[in-house]
Amino acid sequence: MEHKGLRILIHASTWFAPLLVPLIVYLLISDREVKSLALQAALFHIVIGLLIGISAFFSWVLIGLPFLIVFGLMAIIAPLMGIVRALNERPYRYPIVGSWVK
Repeated sequence: MEHKGLRILIHASTWFAPLLVPLIVYLLISDREVKSLALQAALFHIVIGLLIGISAFFSWVLIGLPFLIVFGLMAIIAPLMGIVRALNERPYRYPIVGSWVK
């Protein structure tokens, strides 16, 4: 499995540039697997951001609080699992959007 460091960077970018790094990698790297991972990461950050925003909006009626907690944890745990898989040189597909990208 090539580009181990790049895969780790894509997953870790969730804490410093969640859309910028995956999109740059997607545009610059020619490896199909890395491009797929970068696209999954970018889509995951967009979707999870929307879900957290909607949950935060609905938290004023208390219905959004459980979703806000679940999606917030998902936004932290999913990239960590990706980093661990990349360190072990195993493939990783993001939840929710992993099946959207081939």
